[in-house]
Amino acid sequence: MSRPQHTRTASTNLGSGSSQRVLEGKVALVTGASRGIGVEIARNLASKGANLVLNYTSDSSAQAAEDLASELQAEYGIKAITVQANMGSETGPKHAVEVAVNNFKHPKTGKFQLDIIINNAGVAGNNFVENVDAEDFARQYNVNVRGPLLLLQAAIPYLPNDRSGRIVSLSSVSASLGYRGQSIYGGTKAALEAMTRTWARELAERATVNAINPGPVATDMYWGNDEKFIAQNKPFIETTPLAAPRKGIDEDRIYEASQGAGGRPAYSEEVAGVVGMLCLPEAGWTTGSVICANGGMKFSV
Repeated sequence: MSRPQHTRTASTNLGSGSSQRVLEGKVALVTGASRGIGVEIARNLASKGANLVLNYTSDSSAQAAEDLASELQAEYGIKAITVQANMGSETGPKHAVEVAVNNFKHPKTGKFQLDIIINNAGVAGNNFVENVDAEDFARQYNVNVRGPLLLLQAAIPYLPNDRSGRIVSLSSVSASLGYRGQSIYGGTKAALEAMTRTWARELAERATVNAINPGPVATDMYWGNDEKFIAQNKPFIETTPLAAPRKGIDEDRIYEASQGAGGRPAYSEEVAGVVGMLCLPEAGWTTGSVICANGGMKFSV
């Protein structure tokens, strides 16, 4: 069975011939864009007319990123480029911005504006506190916290000056639910939310800055969870309003897996839809917020 059509249809209707392409001509940089949620965020923004800088990290993701760029260019008539840059390194974030400038600056004036930044790249790892080591601490904090910080630092000269910029970071319910084994990962996402509030004040004349907090999402990371984590997560999913599986609507794989998990995970395009919403001009009065993108597992307050 194919994916549910309600979210994909809403995105597809914003094609190259539509009057609803509200992000036409804008440039968006999406980190971690070669798979999972990043792919669907890229597709959502492209459907709204945005040109894209698709970041990926490893050599193994190069072909997927190139294929995605080609697909979105053909389907939506936008310009999409790829850039390999490790968001966990000290130089990777700046390199991503430099590639964006070189590919999208005006050929005569050299002017360039980066309208949208999506901090999607992230790494995870579970370990009880007695087993946490400095290496894993550095790995997760470098990608999940330092990476977005250095990326924004490099992008500041190119952000709009009229509040039309949009910065959206992907946090997680792990920042606030206190999952066992997530001293590091939960901490990185809480730090990202704290930076979101700070940036909303510091960049108020340039861009809105928000975060979203997905729960379980049907990506490779989700399918790699072991039974212990699924059991730990089950009480949270059972009380999530929108997680009840729907036979004949949800994918068979999702429906079957949800029977023992307490409910279904999100589809990547559902999370991407919330990101796309925050990038609209109509979202210009929302900043410094963590927006629910988890079906109600963690209500926004």
